[in-house]
Amino acid sequence: MTRAIAEANRDDGPAAGEIIQPKKFGPFTYDALAHYAAASGDDNPLHLDREAAASAGLDGSPVHGMLMLSCFESLLMSWRQDFFIAKFSAKFLQPVLVGQSIILAGRVLRSLPGLDAGLLLRLTARNEEGGLVILAEATAARRDNDLRT
Repeated sequence: MTRAIAEANRDDGPAAGEIIQPKKFGPFTYDALAHYAAASGDDNPLHLDREAAASAGLDGSPVHGMLMLSCFESLLMSWRQDFFIAKFSAKFLQPVLVGQSIILAGRVLRSLPGLDAGLLLRLTARNEEGGLVILAEATAARRDNDLRT
């Protein structure tokens, strides 16, 4: 397929203001945290030991921040498989503890149409009570699967 034909077959992508529908992740379990710790090398006792969490003044072990951030790629894939997260920044506003879930959502802040389309996204994670726990911004890039020939 030529580049011109591939470009003609593409839509212009999501428009500014388009909503990424909420998706629930969790509840996070100690077993999930232990698996994440083994895979990532982040074996901080705060995440795995109830006593360490209690000594830090927490009611339970906090979920690894990077584990929660990894859920945003799944959110994006459930919305648009033709984009991937190319750049990401986030602020953690309050801890999520073992046994709790997060609800991720987002919206398009800005869209750059055309072959080299990109998106600026505002992403959020809220706890089940609606409290904001992560505020993030991401740049999503269009996959080039159609242009590999």
